[in-house]
Amino acid sequence: MGAITFVTTVAIFFGLKWTVLPANPVTANIVAVLVSTILSYILNSEWSFAERGGRPKHHEAALFFGVAGVGIVLNQIPLWISRYALDYRTPDVSFLAENIADFISGAILGTLIATAFRWWAMKRFVFVTSDAQTDSPLESKEWEHH
Repeated sequence: MGAITFVTTVAIFFGLKWTVLPANPVTANIVAVLVSTILSYILNSEWSFAERGGRPKHHEAALFFGVAGVGIVLNQIPLWISRYALDYRTPDVSFLAENIADFISGAILGTLIATAFRWWAMKRFVFVTSDAQTDSPLESKEWEHH
């Protein structure tokens, strides 16, 4: 599923960046990641975390998109740094260098950072096991050992 959403993100990002949003690559990446996030929710809830959960779907979806929103912000940080702090954009660099930098910062680094956060947060807050939903921190066995 990660490969599906990665390819979706890259295709939409460069499609928008090279056509309707050439002056706004961060916006293009936000749109691409948002579309992929919706796809990711469907794929995660149906396959990756199908045996977890148990919350009402609307509650689970709200938590998912809250976590995904943080992931979207994290995803943009490397691209923003590459573009606006390091100035990897035309005319300061070639078209090829700009697109390689955008791919590495936006598609690779941003995706890795956001994916690591989302994977942890989805297991911790969104698609939890039914035991984790009913245990309070004071009642959990983990608390007793500390």
